[in-house]
Amino acid sequence: MILRFAHPHVLWLLLLLPLWLWARCSPKLRATLHFPSAELFRNLPRSTAERLHPLLHAFAFLGLLLLTLALARPQTGLRREQVHADTVDIVLAVDASTSMRAVDLTEDGNDERNRLDAVKEVADTFIKAREGDRIGLIAFARMPYTVSPLTLDKGWLLQRLKDLEIGELPDGTAVGSALASAVNRLRDSEVKSKVVVLLTDGVNNAGDIEPLQAAKLAESLDVRVYTIGAGAEGLVKYPQTDLFGRTVYQQVRIPIDVDMLTEVAQTTGGRFFRARDNDELEEVFKEIDKLERTEIELTEYTRYTEQFQWFAAAGLGLLMLERLLAAGRLGRATA
Repeated sequence: MILRFAHPHVLWLLLLLPLWLWARCSPKLRATLHFPSAELFRNLPRSTAERLHPLLHAFAFLGLLLLTLALARPQTGLRREQVHADTVDIVLAVDASTSMRAVDLTEDGNDERNRLDAVKEVADTFIKAREGDRIGLIAFARMPYTVSPLTLDKGWLLQRLKDLEIGELPDGTAVGSALASAVNRLRDSEVKSKVVVLLTDGVNNAGDIEPLQAAKLAESLDVRVYTIGAGAEGLVKYPQTDLFGRTVYQQVRIPIDVDMLTEVAQTTGGRFFRARDNDELEEVFKEIDKLERTEIELTEYTRYTEQFQWFAAAGLGLLMLERLLAAGRLGRATA
């Protein structure tokens, strides 16, 4: 709560009040009745009216004080802060092909946690940190499909991310089609910053659109693309089912088209990131989070409410009370 006076210069009048009170109370400046000797009255008991007579001066003084404050227009204000921030529209395009079953982005050798599980966990943290931004999710294998359109409902989006599984689409890796689908989700966006984060662990081998064609489409719509190549280099552990239905792990090589992903990112003004293990994957999403932070404009304002009426009412009330008391016995008592 803030208190201010709209006309603070009026407060200089307060300096005259002590002078007025002195003039009102000074015996030399008021009418008095002179006696040759006051000894006759010195021993007389003081009446109640005489003892309360100084209240008239106090009421008058306080009344004038409050009226002066009212003339200065006291106001109370509540300070508020209004934040203006340009939001970012982000579409996450996540590879959900069978190669994402590889186990190389694990922590502490956890064979139950495949590449997609690791990506979902890190993406969960990334989404929670993007307050105020609209985020959409596209999964792709041989073809892309929209898991979630752009939304501010983070709870619903995170549940859809959690439910994402490998094998829901025909196998393959349609990087170009996935990027085109993600860009299409941003086509009608009116925000200044539009971003696609595309993560894959393979080579474009499906779809009708080449990755570079989709990248040029993104560039024409001012969509920035960050590409992530996820997965270790060389041989990685990949689950297979043996004749007895048991899960066994074989060492396989899953190539990643680094050159293509780099060119796609550079075409749109974005960046390519390599995530060979879980730590690098976390750092990649942290870096993208930093790169896509918009500046916040803070506007501070205060809304004031007039309070002079309360001071004026109290001041007039005290002056009226003083006049009423002065007209009675209290006013006839000697001070």
